[in-house]
Amino acid sequence: MRTNILFTLLFRGVLIALLLLASVAGRAQDKLRAPAYPLVTHNPNFSIWSMGDELNTSPTKHWTETNHDLLGLVRVDEKVYRFMGMEPTLYQTILPASDESEQPVAFTLTDPGQNWTSVAYDDAHWQRGAAPFSEDKKQAATLWTTDDLWYRNTFDLEETELHDLLLKLRHDDNVTVYLNGVEIAAINGWQHSYKYLPIPDAATESLTPTGNVLAIHIRNTAGGQWLDAGIVRKVSLPEQAQITKAEQTDLTLTANQTAYTFDCGGVQLRTTFTSPLLIDDLELYARPISYLDVSVEPTDGAAHDVAIYVGASGDIARNMPSQELSTSRGRKDGLNYLRVGTSEQPVLEKKGDDLRVDWGYFYLASAQPQVDLDVTATDASWSNFVRQENFSNSPATGREITLSSVAELGSVTKATSYTLALGYDELSSVNYFGESLEPFYKKESEDFVDLLATAVEEHDKVMGRVEAFDRQLYADALDVGGPKYAELCVLAYRQAIAAHTLVESPEGELLFLSKENNSNGSINTVDVTYPSAPLFLIYNPDLLKGMLNGIFYYSESGKWEKPFPAHDLGTYPVATGQTYGEDMPVEEAGNMIILTAAIADREGTADYAREHWEVLTTWAEFLRESGFDPANQLSTDDFSGHLARNANLSVKAIMGLASYGKLAGMLGDKATEESYTRTAREMARRWMELADDNDHYTLAFGQPGTWSQKYNLVWDDLLDLNIFPDEVAPTEVAYYLQRQNDYGLPLDSRETYTKSDWILWTAAIAEDQDDFTALMEPVWSFVNTTPNRVPLTDWHDTVDARRIGFKARSVVGGYFIKLLKEKY
Repeated sequence: MRTNILFTLLFRGVLIALLLLASVAGRAQDKLRAPAYPLVTHNPNFSIWSMGDELNTSPTKHWTETNHDLLGLVRVDEKVYRFMGMEPTLYQTILPASDESEQPVAFTLTDPGQNWTSVAYDDAHWQRGAAPFSEDKKQAATLWTTDDLWYRNTFDLEETELHDLLLKLRHDDNVTVYLNGVEIAAINGWQHSYKYLPIPDAATESLTPTGNVLAIHIRNTAGGQWLDAGIVRKVSLPEQAQITKAEQTDLTLTANQTAYTFDCGGVQLRTTFTSPLLIDDLELYARPISYLDVSVEPTDGAAHDVAIYVGASGDIARNMPSQELSTSRGRKDGLNYLRVGTSEQPVLEKKGDDLRVDWGYFYLASAQPQVDLDVTATDASWSNFVRQENFSNSPATGREITLSSVAELGSVTKATSYTLALGYDELSSVNYFGESLEPFYKKESEDFVDLLATAVEEHDKVMGRVEAFDRQLYADALDVGGPKYAELCVLAYRQAIAAHTLVESPEGELLFLSKENNSNGSINTVDVTYPSAPLFLIYNPDLLKGMLNGIFYYSESGKWEKPFPAHDLGTYPVATGQTYGEDMPVEEAGNMIILTAAIADREGTADYAREHWEVLTTWAEFLRESGFDPANQLSTDDFSGHLARNANLSVKAIMGLASYGKLAGMLGDKATEESYTRTAREMARRWMELADDNDHYTLAFGQPGTWSQKYNLVWDDLLDLNIFPDEVAPTEVAYYLQRQNDYGLPLDSRETYTKSDWILWTAAIAEDQDDFTALMEPVWSFVNTTPNRVPLTDWHDTVDARRIGFKARSVVGGYFIKLLKEKY
């Protein structure tokens, strides 16, 4: 027997090794092209990405797509190459927007009829006001609360160079813009930061020294309202012509690292971003500090004189470019550092989705003597490096500020490297029911400079741990799902974790609070927690508890009085109560009970459930009464509208009841376990009758000819509940395989779009590995093909691979469900 076991283990080890070798060979030919690559990823506020195939062809950006510039230049033997980002764009103002000065404009709230965009139109009877126009009394210069607004800004020109003109526009919602009667933009939707749009030649040619008119019609369709506009001219500095784009020769993505290699005229340069999100070590994970390692090595056997510039924009520390910045610098225990933050420091004053942090401080630091750090004006930072001049402009305050570093490496004859640390000290992270909660890392050190020093000191040890973890994650995912599945897990890892912030409640409980990125900005949304859970069940169930603790508190404190859980705790970063306009009764009750059971199953004890048994019982009773045949109500998948008698939602209720029974049994209450298990099995049999549609089961009871993904079935096997008869899952999987498109399985029969997290859950239901692969691989193809270069979306069209909505959300943690099922 012992010999057989040893042989089996040896065979399995050899098989995994062969798979890894085959994967390495295959990836060289068929490596996943990510839609965007994570560079610095810690939480919703500190999240910087490269949104293209090459690090040096576009500016680095925050997940909201606002520039958070990191610029990298290397000088090799007098020639300058760009290896990271783009030189920041400079603008000359032609017509100021409100972030620069208040401009009187004419406006009306009633339809002005014909010709209102022309220069000759008389707007004397219109009202007078100033931008921004908004419904927000705190931010509006002119209050606007109606559906429509018509705007005219008449201006003269002082500037004579009128080439490369751009419309500077911020709007919410739909706008049509005219310049001297010529339409120059028509955009549906909203943009909560300034967007710069080329002005057509026909409009530019219409400009005259006096009496020009920028005219705008805007319509509010829902939610917030905003209008602000100006005109600028793009300005180029002569030094830009002296910069050569380095040739990128390699890009490697692992769970915690993104590394690029470049050819720079006889020198190979490698830059590696590491955000060590090792979530089994909360002290390390919670540090909002990333490493940027830069190394150079001659490739031609000759010595080369090398200097490297890396600059980080002050925009990283503000929400809007109009906010004034303040800086400081220092040295402590051998660590040199710069920091930047807004002068006003409006801590936790804003909440919403398309926002960036504007409180706390961004840091750039290094402990290596060859690295010189200085605060510079943005236009002087990189241009001085190109001219080989010392930093000559060191502002303490201003709007255009860059934290700059130069490493003078001298004559390089062998591999040489240095490290920069990039960190963000938020000071306070969340307003939790009226109390300002400090970030978790304050437990390690109240002094952020000390935290930076510790991170720098531990660099080598951290790198070793990161590399070992990344190898193991890839090997595990490869073992259960193959190379394409492993690549999806690698891409999802940092995104899923970095959509959260970690704090402690006033009672000392972990709170791991998600931001519903690019959805509505909700904090701690339960139906975002649910799909993301598999990753955290694998690597640290305590963080999943941290996602549930606030929701439990909200009900147990009496602040939320309904017999089912809240949808959310507010709008990030203000967690003072649900702000979403509609409840998800069955959805969230099922989610909370199932996830509590998943924690118990993973830990082998129901102690966590015991702490919350009273409210779990309330939710279970609600599901027993109202969950099986759901009334017309909101659920997480209602992209095509509300749906009564939702069959997949009914499965969730049944799984929730069975999960409650399992928990009761683990707590020694066998009578309750038997009662709820019996109820769940009776419901499952009735479900099969009501949803039966010959070769599959319907989208909703009583709707033959429809279908949907029944991804909630995955828990029946994963938690050993054994509620549904064995034929249900294979019947559904066989049907799904007939309904796939090139880029995945649609969510249901109503539309061609899908949710990739749910596809991976649905694929995990498959008993046959080939069926799993057949359902999973189109998701890989979508990721590899989509034209939308933003952090991974979970909502896309299965026909053309377009992003429908969402990006950078934590729900991609659900990709790990196959790994959870097979290895944990």
